[in-house]
Amino acid sequence: MKAIEFKEQNTIFAKDQPEYLPLPAFRNDSPQGEVVFCMGLSFKERLKLLLTGKIWVSLLTFNKPLTPSFLTVNKNEVLITK
Repeated sequence: MKAIEFKEQNTIFAKDQPEYLPLPAFRNDSPQGEVVFCMGLSFKERLKLLLTGKIWVSLLTFNKPLTPSFLTVNKNEVLITK
């Protein structure tokens, strides 16, 4: 799985942090502070997802409270375009 660029992105997290992969994202300046990013799957990953129906997620919390997370295959559920 690889983070991919998209039209609405307005930032890249970890751009200058060699210990992390760059993460193109849309960061919303709202009370909730949404951050949206898109992951592209390889052909092999798409097949495995089709067969297993599972996606595994790992979030680094640095021992702080876990923030709410939402996964979807529908862009319009996370980015509201006008």
